[in-house]
Amino acid sequence: MIQLTRLNNHPLAVNSDLIKFVEQAPDTVITLVNGEKIVVLESAQEVLERVVNFRRQVMQGIMLWWDNRAALLPPVHNNEAEEK
Repeated sequence: MIQLTRLNNHPLAVNSDLIKFVEQAPDTVITLVNGEKIVVLESAQEVLERVVNFRRQVMQGIMLWWDNRAALLPPVHNNEAEEK
């Protein structure tokens, strides 16, 4: 989710995965995949930067999880090998 601002200065969180396209004409209009349109104060460039930053943070979290996944899993005990 990215934080944006409606024209009436009320904050808004938008699921960036649902954005179909962003237009600057002259206000910034975001069209979602369901056809809904949202007009925001931020420029189209700022919206794109927030989407990129959000996705970068998600990917960094995935990479941290991937690098530390062994520490998150309980140790595996091979009882069958111990019994033989």
